[in-house]
Amino acid sequence: MNTANEKKRSGPLEGIRVLDLSRILAGPWCGQLLADLGADVIKVERPGKGDDTRGWGPPFLKDRDGRDTSESAYYLCANRGKQSITLDIAKAEGQAIARELAQHADILLENYKVGDLKRYGLDYAAVSALNPRLVYCSITGFGQDGPMKDRAGYDFMVQGMGGLMSITGERDGLPGGGPQKAGVAIADLMTGMYSSVAILAAIEERHRSGQGQYIDMALLDTQVAWLANQNSNYLIGGQIPERMGNAHPNVVPYQTFPTVDGDVILAVGNDGQFKRFCEAAGIAATGADPRFASNALRIANRDACIAAIAPAMKRKTTAEWIASLEPLGVPCGPIHRLNEVFENPQIRHRGLLVDVPHPLAGSVPLVANPIKYSRTPLDYSVPPPLLGEHTDTVLRDLLGKNDAEIAALKNAGVI
Repeated sequence: MNTANEKKRSGPLEGIRVLDLSRILAGPWCGQLLADLGADVIKVERPGKGDDTRGWGPPFLKDRDGRDTSESAYYLCANRGKQSITLDIAKAEGQAIARELAQHADILLENYKVGDLKRYGLDYAAVSALNPRLVYCSITGFGQDGPMKDRAGYDFMVQGMGGLMSITGERDGLPGGGPQKAGVAIADLMTGMYSSVAILAAIEERHRSGQGQYIDMALLDTQVAWLANQNSNYLIGGQIPERMGNAHPNVVPYQTFPTVDGDVILAVGNDGQFKRFCEAAGIAATGADPRFASNALRIANRDACIAAIAPAMKRKTTAEWIASLEPLGVPCGPIHRLNEVFENPQIRHRGLLVDVPHPLAGSVPLVANPIKYSRTPLDYSVPPPLLGEHTDTVLRDLLGKNDAEIAALKNAGVI
């Protein structure tokens, strides 16, 4: 039963209900992905305040009269497709309602500090006793065990501790050199993505076992896990990777180069591409130089190779380089600002920008999920909810509360 949205949700996860006790970004990002896929996601928020990110502005969404609303752009990016109910789980009545909701859920998602929900009778042991089929996912900074389990973990910290900032940024000793974080909260976002995969795999396993299970997700674990080739470069090669700016540790040339009017990305992936590039750039001798005959040799002679290429790159505009190299199958591209991203004809064709109806603004522009199914297209008709927008409907339709009971809960400050 879809409890609150007038339009019935559809999608691969139609019929799956999620109780989302998370806030900020990692958990809400996971919840939004599940909602995009058709799950019925009930977001539980604190009465009066809600998710912290509702106040993380400006910018705030403007209403039909051009005035700021209470809906921050940050909150809007991670909460579409959900229903919002307000519930004070510090109160016994609120805890009881949360347990009722958990009995009607397939998935519970939370990112409280380790042990916090046990105080409220909402830990996995307590709620799984009521609903053994529940898949319960906890997201924390450092996981449920280990010497750092009780520490608060934030994306910025984890990017540093997990190695990302040691390989991100301009090379030490150059202008602007030093550690840099990513431009978005990538540890949070990747943890949300890994969590969604873990949850859906647990749901699939439940088809065989009939049982739910507990999932322990940590930002630090995720950050270390997705360093991919940089991890292997260290573990197998034995050398500690360093910051290289826009260069690549395993491929040359694979970086940005200044042009007449800006910069261009040159991403040469094999020796044939390198020779074709050199001929197009008017430096055929560089393509024939035995020092640069293979990628391994180009890495060994990186500085000399880049020094031979860079002057040629300054002879054309970025657009001219793209026009000359693309037909040759040499990967290259511009560096777009976000206004240029959303004006890109490929982005427009792929439908990445969606306008979702919104009760305060009329509509809100959001970025579509990149998943595209052939038979079950994703639906974007449900906007990020207003604080507590669906409290009455969820309590009435899902839990069977009558008007008097709902009024009493409001008077007691439970909802």
